[in-house]
Amino acid sequence: MFEKLIQKLQMLTVAPVPFDPARFGDPLALQTEWTPAKRGGASFSTHKLTVAGPNRFEFRPSIGAVLFYLLFFFAGLGVFIAVSGSWVSKSANSFDMGLLVPLAISLIFIAVGAYMFYTGTAPIVFERGRGVFWKGRKGPDELVDSRNTGSFVRLDQVHAVQLIAEYISGKNSYYSYELNLVLADGKRIAVVDHGNLDRIREDAGKLAVFLGKPLWDATIG
Repeated sequence: MFEKLIQKLQMLTVAPVPFDPARFGDPLALQTEWTPAKRGGASFSTHKLTVAGPNRFEFRPSIGAVLFYLLFFFAGLGVFIAVSGSWVSKSANSFDMGLLVPLAISLIFIAVGAYMFYTGTAPIVFERGRGVFWKGRKGPDELVDSRNTGSFVRLDQVHAVQLIAEYISGKNSYYSYELNLVLADGKRIAVVDHGNLDRIREDAGKLAVFLGKPLWDATIG
């Protein structure tokens, strides 16, 4: 059932088309990399751009993403409780070594689910009033180093919004679409990366207007 759902999600993706960055009419576009800034992605929508105020936009996790993270966590927790209960019901002298494998697997699922939830629900904020972007659980006031990093950048250093596609190969291959900020020096900051092209393209357009910067969309022929 889960595999069928993945296949349906893949049908919603669109293959990237060849393009020439010269069409953007900006010398920096020719110096900018058009390969993924961060490898990996998701076959479904993980984030949606939300208006949190007149001068504040946020990418917030989708309901589907949160449910996916929790599915991993609670699946592992359920197995852990069941196996632990089986162990407790027996005497200490008759512990079944065969229980070690499912216990280890359950702990892996718990750890992976917790990690995905922690990272996947971290704030992604554009605050135009203060002129900053940050990604993570530490806001700009908590950051010791306020220079441009992978999790913090001053908006006056943003030159353009970039949208590119990445082919994720595997048992269930799919395309994931990456939204990046291109800085004045050509460096890029990865913002979000997921498989719903219509949503991320719409969000990229809104973000570009909000920032007053051009959108470099490499997914359009």
